[in-house]
Amino acid sequence: MSIIVTSFIFYGVITQNFEYIYLMQFFLGLAFFVVGLEEFKKERKASGWFYVVLFLIMLSSSIFSYLQK
Repeated sequence: MSIIVTSFIFYGVITQNFEYIYLMQFFLGLAFFVVGLEEFKKERKASGWFYVVLFLIMLSSSIFSYLQK
């Protein structure tokens, strides 16, 4: 997931084309969700919830960006 997000970031910065920013936000949110699940497995509930909340924020931001397009 991180490689995909990094690829979208480099593409946007190099070409100055931010048309696919909603995809970058979506994959970044998925990466946060995976990290949150790993934190829950390690029994770190506070940081797990933090990453899940970040996932929800990034998901809603991605959907909003896509609809504004």
